[in-house]
Amino acid sequence: MNVTSGVKLLGFGLLTWLLPFLLAIPFYSQGGEPLYDIFLIKSVLLVFSTALGTFLILIYIRGVHARFVREGALLGGVWLLINWALDAVILLPLSGMDAGTYMAQIGLRYLSIPIIAVGIGYAAEQAVRGTG
Repeated sequence: MNVTSGVKLLGFGLLTWLLPFLLAIPFYSQGGEPLYDIFLIKSVLLVFSTALGTFLILIYIRGVHARFVREGALLGGVWLLINWALDAVILLPLSGMDAGTYMAQIGLRYLSIPIIAVGIGYAAEQAVRGTG
């Protein structure tokens, strides 16, 4: 991995956390109370995050020329850890949620990142081989 792809890997991973976080701000009062139905908020954020993550994975994979599944797995793992770490440092203290509640309500959803990344890597690998 070269420096450019490393910066892109980490920078895009940060964006997968930061942009949904910023999008969520107008949905909550200054006191942290939801201004709309919580399930609507979570649905909007989940759809936005999935679309954003998929888009960024596709951009990242364009720069990959071999071992697509490996790169997808690496990306998925790094982005998963970035999102969990930033949530632990920022979201958990803001929300007052304990770790178990967090994992049940939010943390497990981040597993979609490596699933989508490996899937895109696999599809790219098959396309390059001419078997997809």
